[in-house]
Amino acid sequence: MKRNPLILTLTLLTLRFFLSANLAWAATKVPASDSHLQYSGRIDFSSPSAPVLSWPQSSVAANFTGSSLAITLDDKSGANYFNVILDGDDAHPVIVRARQGSKTYEIASGLAPGKHSFLITKRTEGQEGETVFLGVELADNGRLLRPSPRPLRRIEFFGDSVTSGMGNEAPINGVDALAREKNSYLSYAAITARALNAELHMTSQSGIGIMASYVPFTIWDFYDQLNAVGNNDSRWDFSAWTPDVVVINLMQNDSSLIGQLHKLQPEPDDEQRIASYMKFVRRIRQLYPRAYIVCALGSMDATKTGSPWPGYVKSAVDQIRIEDNDARVDTLFFPFTGYSQHPRLMQHKMNADRLTSFIKMKLGW
Repeated sequence: MKRNPLILTLTLLTLRFFLSANLAWAATKVPASDSHLQYSGRIDFSSPSAPVLSWPQSSVAANFTGSSLAITLDDKSGANYFNVILDGDDAHPVIVRARQGSKTYEIASGLAPGKHSFLITKRTEGQEGETVFLGVELADNGRLLRPSPRPLRRIEFFGDSVTSGMGNEAPINGVDALAREKNSYLSYAAITARALNAELHMTSQSGIGIMASYVPFTIWDFYDQLNAVGNNDSRWDFSAWTPDVVVINLMQNDSSLIGQLHKLQPEPDDEQRIASYMKFVRRIRQLYPRAYIVCALGSMDATKTGSPWPGYVKSAVDQIRIEDNDARVDTLFFPFTGYSQHPRLMQHKMNADRLTSFIKMKLGW
């Protein structure tokens, strides 16, 4: 019997439709609440199936099987970027620009049989907005495996744009305020944490200071928030995660706004600048009585030759060590390289090497 070509074509198209629909339906969807997913950072779990990532270097990790991986994000602003690192290859991350709204992003296909891993990190910070993580999709035969052990050490950074990695992937001769060129994973803070095999919390915000900021709030309004988007009423539970080491790298913006532009009036004198820094360090000590605290500064022009700001930090720490009998607080300064913009990758690497060596020497890690 002779077959009608039109009917045969329609039959093949129908078959292809059902096959593709079946493949999509057969994908293994893993909800964000799955216990095999390992989160790190100040993450809002008010809705376990829709955790909110807002801080730089907030992360989700897992081990899995299957030939493909996709992730689902609901981004509130459309301004965030994420790294997805497969099988530990952080030299070649998949970079996801999160579009506004709930969308699924294909990360990999055709993966070899066997065990794989992924690490999702938020490259950007609170000023780019929050992102709801809605889970992952694996190939139809894929599944999550037992998570890797968490690092035994913990380190937290309180900082500004330097700590967040603002402009660190920008060209040397380019602007450094583009979200796509901000990569918190390659900031000195994250590099240091990995070198020390320590879990990281990055409590930082570009433009922020202790006394004065380029944003409409200071670190005092911000350091205790669960959510990093602006100055808000959310509250972080400090008992939920306690660091072994705290690094405070603040005062760059104070040095610019107060010392150079004279924007804070009446302008605080030297003793008031020292006192303001002491107050914040003492607050961190109150929250973390056993932590080793590194009071850092740099590597922008707050540490240039002749700047008084390293002296303020040193005076504050010296007084705390004497008055509070606190031997577990030190200073470390990253030298100004003469580069007028935010540190680039090479400077972050140098600062990380310096900080890593310092902490290893002090703590024997």
